[in-house]
Amino acid sequence: MADQSNWRSKTITGGVARSPNRAMLRAVGFKDGDFDKPIIGVANGHSTLNPCNAGIQPLVDRAIAALETAGAKPQMFGVPTITDGIGMGTEAMKYSLVSREVIADAIETSVNGQAMDGALVVGGCDKNMPGGMMAIARMNVPAIYVYAGTIKPGKWKGVDLTIVSAFEAVGAFSAGKMSKEDFVGIEKNACPSVGACGGMYTANTMSSSFEALGMSLLGSSQMASPDAEKADSAAASAKVLVNAVRKNLRPRKIITRKSIENAVALIMATGGSTNAVLHFLAIAAAAQVKWTIDDFERVRRRVPVLCDLKPSGRYVAVDFHRAGGVPQVLKILLANGLLHGDCMTITGKTMAEELRSIPAVPAKNQDVIRPFNNPLYKQGHLAILKGNLATEGCVAKITGLKNPVITGPARVFDSEPDAMKAILAKKIKAGDVVVIRYEGPKGGPGMQEMLAPTSALIGQGLGESVGLLTDGRFSGGTWGMVVGHVAPEAFVGGTIALVKNGDSITIDAHKRLIQLNVSQKEIAARRKKWKQPKPRYTRGLLAKYTKLVSTASLGAITDHDD
Repeated sequence: MADQSNWRSKTITGGVARSPNRAMLRAVGFKDGDFDKPIIGVANGHSTLNPCNAGIQPLVDRAIAALETAGAKPQMFGVPTITDGIGMGTEAMKYSLVSREVIADAIETSVNGQAMDGALVVGGCDKNMPGGMMAIARMNVPAIYVYAGTIKPGKWKGVDLTIVSAFEAVGAFSAGKMSKEDFVGIEKNACPSVGACGGMYTANTMSSSFEALGMSLLGSSQMASPDAEKADSAAASAKVLVNAVRKNLRPRKIITRKSIENAVALIMATGGSTNAVLHFLAIAAAAQVKWTIDDFERVRRRVPVLCDLKPSGRYVAVDFHRAGGVPQVLKILLANGLLHGDCMTITGKTMAEELRSIPAVPAKNQDVIRPFNNPLYKQGHLAILKGNLATEGCVAKITGLKNPVITGPARVFDSEPDAMKAILAKKIKAGDVVVIRYEGPKGGPGMQEMLAPTSALIGQGLGESVGLLTDGRFSGGTWGMVVGHVAPEAFVGGTIALVKNGDSITIDAHKRLIQLNVSQKEIAARRKKWKQPKPRYTRGLLAKYTKLVSTASLGAITDHDD
């Protein structure tokens, strides 16, 4: 990647040859003294379409004011966003993971295309964070990530609600286990403010991991979006960024193998989303850092789950923040030899220096964050399973289950909508293993999240007794006996494409095994008869994505070497 500071000096400074560039910049507010200031691109993910991003503009305004006060010249540009909660269970959901690539490309295009000296990226919904960080890693100009903040919990009859409450209510209501009054009450009260989904779902997982990565300010990721401290944090982030620009502190000095390990350790300790596996594979690839799917399993084995957070736990993000949040968990990990304290952060200080004032044990007047000697689980929750059904690996969330082992008959569906119809019609019984295929990176395309079917199963009381595996993804709000990111996917002839109704399937998280209990001879015979289906899309963005996207075991990325 070419040196951005050299690009800028050739573009907007210097004599007569560059006067047209100056003239155009004067039209957007540049004055004589501004041409010597660092130009900071402010990637603005504000959108009125979803609560995750609807509170961003005030944060951007504060950041821009702080950039100007610090002696920089901010220039704002828009970044698209797709919200999973609205698209979930519909054809629109296929654009969700695709939007991660679009966001990364959009930020790269704006920052590199206008030769900016730094980037302040502000986003709120699930794919905003990884898409923004992929761009930051690719461009390698000084940058910082500002998270839009979490939503506050809703309330219905004294119970805290999140968006997942509404999805689970669908299953409970359809099973006759919930009154219409409660069903409607939950829907109307689940989302009371702006901000991203309030548990340790994908948005809060990625934002918190960026603190551990060193690319966001410590303590900033679990603040509620409407609260004043969130805007204050955006302003503080802007000041830190200007200092990083002046010191030429670039992302690839911060995003390293060790700092990614810190981020993954934080994800395990907080019970974060399965999607973090895809996203950190993608971020590592963008930063040209060696990191594989097996590295997640390596970290999982040694890092305990310390936080009692939704979806499988009791508390939401604002509770986590009040209890000490990410800095507290990082300090516990550091004090117990599970964090690389020598990693650089965007402030110019090491992680250990940033955590110096944080106590090594959590406060006793809370039970959101557990002490190291009394974890919720002794090992992490995101297990990488392998077997003849997923030779490249797949991801299972194994916490919150009494026994993460099941062997049962396959109930096979070639799309999420078909599976959902069967679940709502009560055709799935305890002991079944639901297989949802042709929803992978290429087959979907875009790896739809399966929150609707998994929530419906939980609402019907089948979360512990029914297995579900897919070459698609799961929402960060999903829990239960679920296995996603099965690779190779069905569309390219992975074994998941060869499963028949009634076949015996074993999911065993203890052995990290996912197995189709059919002879190799039978599997080979089925493979000879299998034919690849035609792509579901032949034109437009989804068709382009189908042609370019990698396997899930490499992060489902479109920017790769092969």
